[in-house]
Amino acid sequence: MIAPADLQHCEDAIRTGSYSFHAASRLLPGRVRDPALALYAFCRLADDSVDLTTEKTAAVLNLGERLEMVYRGTPRNAPADRAFAAIVEEFDMPRTLPEALLEGMAWDAMERRHATLSDVYAYSARVAAAVGVMMCVLMRVRDPHALARACDLGVAMQLSNIARDVGEDAAAGRIYLPTEWFDQFGIDIDAFFADPQPTRPIRRMVKRLVADSNRLYFRSEPGVAELPLSCRSGIFAARYIYAGIGREVACAGYDSITRRAHTTMGQKMGWLVWASAQAAIASVMPRSAVLYAAPLPEVAYLVDAAADHRPSENPWGEGRAGEIIAVLARLEAHQRALRGDALAAGQGRTI
Repeated sequence: MIAPADLQHCEDAIRTGSYSFHAASRLLPGRVRDPALALYAFCRLADDSVDLTTEKTAAVLNLGERLEMVYRGTPRNAPADRAFAAIVEEFDMPRTLPEALLEGMAWDAMERRHATLSDVYAYSARVAAAVGVMMCVLMRVRDPHALARACDLGVAMQLSNIARDVGEDAAAGRIYLPTEWFDQFGIDIDAFFADPQPTRPIRRMVKRLVADSNRLYFRSEPGVAELPLSCRSGIFAARYIYAGIGREVACAGYDSITRRAHTTMGQKMGWLVWASAQAAIASVMPRSAVLYAAPLPEVAYLVDAAADHRPSENPWGEGRAGEIIAVLARLEAHQRALRGDALAAGQGRTI
């Protein structure tokens, strides 16, 4: 499918450019890991081509042309383009997904700011959740519930990155925290850029973002159990490695300005082991009702683009109402089981 030389080029790019993904990818089976390396190499190419130039608008437009060539079946004669074209053809990759990624990069090129947390979600949907959905496509998973949880994971990862990079972004004149949060604390953003300091209000903003990312990490977990068994460890590993970034930010007192959180190789190896254990546990646990939670509104179009819309497997209905009813039904079943055990114990004593 992917030429060996092109695949080697992709792996080299990921090994030096995305340590966290490269570590997590070791737990994926080859049939998924190889196309995943090609996917991430193309995403890394796109990210670097915009970040490492002052002509950002031209870079985004150029990426649009390269994506058009990929979908025409005539990719540019470059390893990452050829490899990505191969997975587009093999997996019938919906064009909406990589186009969402380019849209997020276009927002960066326009130095777009995000007024609300929902706006940050919308940005994260494009630059991170879209990649999560593409990973599901590579695993040949098209169930809308699993895709929605993959989006939760992607958004959570991006929130971790934003929380970690507040100081680095401020030095470059960028802000990804909701601007209304600055208004609530009476902080002028340009004044913050001129002298970024880890003040108490800034730390509170970072803490709030880390807390929200943790909520989404936990919400994503039932979706991992819907992936092929051989893929679960790798995705759990990515979940724990990226969540570890937020944990390090918290350990620094939510100061991501005077210091930049990082995780060690030892920590990553520990999370790889833990991920394998969690994958085994998920294989024997009953489905969580959280699996059926409606997708974040900001990511719903990504789910729709990739989903195989079969009837819902949740017998209690779709959305939040179905999720709540399913939880109550499980609770009632649990109570009936307890009453049955108590009755059986009483009869045993009578006999």
